[in-house]
Amino acid sequence: MFRLSIISLSFLLAGCLSLDPHYQRPAAPVPAVWPAQGTPPAATTVLADWQHIMTDSRLNAVVAKALTSNRDLQEAIADIEAAKALYGEQRASLFPTVDAELTQTRSRTQDAGVSSSATADGAVSSFEIDLFGRNRSLSTAAKETWLASESTAQNTRLTLIAETSTAWITLAADNSNLKLAQDTQKSAADSLRITQLRQKEGVASGPDVSESMAVYQSARASVASYQTLVAQDINALNLLVGETVPQNLLPGTLEDLSPKAIALVPAGVSSSVLLRRPDVQEAEHNLKSANADIGAARANFFPTLSLTASAGVGSSSLSNLFSHGANVWSFAPSLTLPLFTGGSNTAQLRYAEAEKKGLIAAYEKSIQSAFKDVANALARRATLSEQLDAQQQYVAASQRSYDLARRSYETGAGDYLTVLTDQRSLWSAQVDLIALQQTDFENRITLWQSLGGGVK
Repeated sequence: MFRLSIISLSFLLAGCLSLDPHYQRPAAPVPAVWPAQGTPPAATTVLADWQHIMTDSRLNAVVAKALTSNRDLQEAIADIEAAKALYGEQRASLFPTVDAELTQTRSRTQDAGVSSSATADGAVSSFEIDLFGRNRSLSTAAKETWLASESTAQNTRLTLIAETSTAWITLAADNSNLKLAQDTQKSAADSLRITQLRQKEGVASGPDVSESMAVYQSARASVASYQTLVAQDINALNLLVGETVPQNLLPGTLEDLSPKAIALVPAGVSSSVLLRRPDVQEAEHNLKSANADIGAARANFFPTLSLTASAGVGSSSLSNLFSHGANVWSFAPSLTLPLFTGGSNTAQLRYAEAEKKGLIAAYEKSIQSAFKDVANALARRATLSEQLDAQQQYVAASQRSYDLARRSYETGAGDYLTVLTDQRSLWSAQVDLIALQQTDFENRITLWQSLGGGVK
């Protein structure tokens, strides 16, 4: 009888209804192509994973360490495990809990004397048959919450890779600025020494020496400033990685890096690729969870059927329980119909529906934000190469102008003010070039991240 009851329950469970609204993914509220892309491509390009983007072996090793040791990522992974456990707990409500029990009772009365009884049975205690899919909807909601936490962790991973790479490039840029400041300080020291000698010879004036001293001290202050920034950059990188980065994995200057140290991802993709970004997937899983919550709220308006049942054997003595025991069973279904809840069920349903509307808006906004990220990165990419080339030509021209002014001054044909002006212009142009080179690398990282990283 007990086995037949379990079989019957299985059929009942198989026939449960679902009151979840039909889920349909909202249309992406963005154009099919990026503003700077032109005609849409014939097919979606597969983007390379981070190992193929961060091609410098040192940077590759640093990112790998960060993915192992970063505490934020470890916390996100723990959140996945917790959400998965909650899903398993909620899903357990879809199945009956079966307990086995063995009891023996011995008693004495004045009339009957000493008597004993023993029973052994299996029981289902207060199992709710999910006729209208309430528990199934709650289980679906918990599953989507778990999947959303996985997407959160993937987004944390993607952000960590981008931030670690950016911090590594920032350190390289500040190393370049430090070297430039040191070279400028050395050059200014030479100029100051020559100017002081020329003053003793009566060729240079006091203002020339003062101006030369000002350039030297300015360069000296910049050296100290960039030394601080380099130390702080290393501290920031160590925090991201979660451990001290070995010296051999730290970058030198930007000039020492290969132009392809960070590869440029192919951008010829449809905007539909954004649907696979982790943050967009997280928003959609949250939306699906809210959709299932509506089904659970709807089921609250319908009756619930609970079952308590048991089957086993009973005997007057424990020794005869499994040989001469008599069959015993009980079956106690219970039907509950909600008649008056003070508006609680209606309020829960309205709340679930309002939550879904809000999450639809959040999902659509996540796509729009992702589209903006890519469009901005592409817009910067479109002019960056030309700007870099122009800045390099400007630095070369400034270098020539400074060299000519210095030679002219040293031969007595020019004035020292022109030398100082050209020197400051050259220094400023070189600083701007380093900033542009840093922007070029960071733009490659941003473009890869905003497209969702290694899309498979």
